[in-house]
Amino acid sequence: MREPLAPGCPGPLPARRSVLKSAFAVGLAAILPPALSACTGSDRPENLVVAGGEPGGFYLEFSTLLAAALERHGVAAHARAEATGGSLDNIAELRAGRAAFAVALADAASQPGGDTAEVAAIGKVYENYVHCVVRKDSGIRDISGLAGRRVAVGQPGSGTSLTTPRLLEAAGLGTSTEGAAPAAGTAAVENLGLNDGIAALKAGTVEALFWSGGVPTAAIAAAQQEVALGLLDLSGLLPELRRRYGGMYDRVLIPEGSYPGIPAVWTVGAPNLLLCRRDLDNTTVERTVQLLVHNAGELIPQSTLGVQFLSAESLINTAGVPLHPAAADAYRALHG
Repeated sequence: MREPLAPGCPGPLPARRSVLKSAFAVGLAAILPPALSACTGSDRPENLVVAGGEPGGFYLEFSTLLAAALERHGVAAHARAEATGGSLDNIAELRAGRAAFAVALADAASQPGGDTAEVAAIGKVYENYVHCVVRKDSGIRDISGLAGRRVAVGQPGSGTSLTTPRLLEAAGLGTSTEGAAPAAGTAAVENLGLNDGIAALKAGTVEALFWSGGVPTAAIAAAQQEVALGLLDLSGLLPELRRRYGGMYDRVLIPEGSYPGIPAVWTVGAPNLLLCRRDLDNTTVERTVQLLVHNAGELIPQSTLGVQFLSAESLINTAGVPLHPAAADAYRALHG
């Protein structure tokens, strides 16, 4: 018989959206060790920081929900989300000890350089979808049409700024120095994040915007109300991406209706991970796993369709990024 949950700990499994695999959550919850249910105020951290992302994007929205849940369910006395540039900034915050948790793309977490042994995964929390957003009146119909155009490729420190050059290279496009005039066969890159990139796209100072995030991304949906936008199919780049970087990238569908007036389009996806420092204490990690399992419904941003979010197939699929040992122990209980 399982021990009862202590006050303030993650409670019984709530109702979920149909896209969540409740059978998985119930199965895992039933066999998690009793230690995961023993939550007291005396052995919890005083403060936890979750490194998030840009306002208007999925990262910050998810991180804010996670921080609230960590505090509400007693995993920490206090928790807060921090706005950042994105994946690369978040990993830097972890390594510097300024954040306990971070959300980041798997390709960013797998980057060489720095001490990758400092960072571990707690789980894959959702799939990231690369958006290549263009104005419908631009005449750009595929990625080859970005040659000679100005393109927003993500702000420094974001996962988008890592993924976009890989996509352009896979498409056979060179890049011009930021601020330079676009040359034949190259895209002139501008290091703009989501909000500045959307503003530039609406103003016509860039002709395409790359963004890696959830579906739908609220800021893009809002911009679609002001100017007619389209999305480019990037899935044809997958063979070359996989040849260069391995199998971490997937073919994923942005469904019709995700953005008003934009048909379904295939694109490139990458796992988005919840990361922590490898030296984060086992009890906090175990309680966070329990939170993900029992209270997943509290962690779904309102703007999302919930596609591939905390599913049985994806939660432990960390694309080769090692799990924190305490998280691995919890998931091992499920799989034997």
